[in-house]
Amino acid sequence: MASFNKIIIVGYLGRDPELQYTPQGTAVCKFTVATTEKRRDKAGEQVDVTTWFRVSAWGKLAETANQYLSRGRQVYLEGRLRQEEYTDRDGNRRTSLEVNASELHFIGARGEDTPSAGAPSVAAPARPARTPREAEPEAIPHDEDIPF
Repeated sequence: MASFNKIIIVGYLGRDPELQYTPQGTAVCKFTVATTEKRRDKAGEQVDVTTWFRVSAWGKLAETANQYLSRGRQVYLEGRLRQEEYTDRDGNRRTSLEVNASELHFIGARGEDTPSAGAPSVAAPARPARTPREAEPEAIPHDEDIPF
């Protein structure tokens, strides 16, 4: 039986995208996305739990992401997830969640610091966008903010 690896993330960019090109001329755009959910701690208090993802987009998707995305912008993305292990500066073993994006949809409130209403959704392969309800780019997403 075949296996399948797909993740869907609705989150906020933690930093501006960085666009680079491979020696063969292929565009690669890297950025981080954070998701936040509310949970109860052992004392019963509600706390926010944030998960960070490193995202890579390739080709035309990378160039479009670099053009339209910026820190604080909300994005819907789909891709393949992998967990990477590394050693930090202090010698501690760490893990990071890395996503190879295959589809991006720019969502969130439209304003002076966001692209115009004509900003495209980019997918590889192309298909109709599923658009979660709009929210302020500065807002932290919570379970009740995600309509699916």
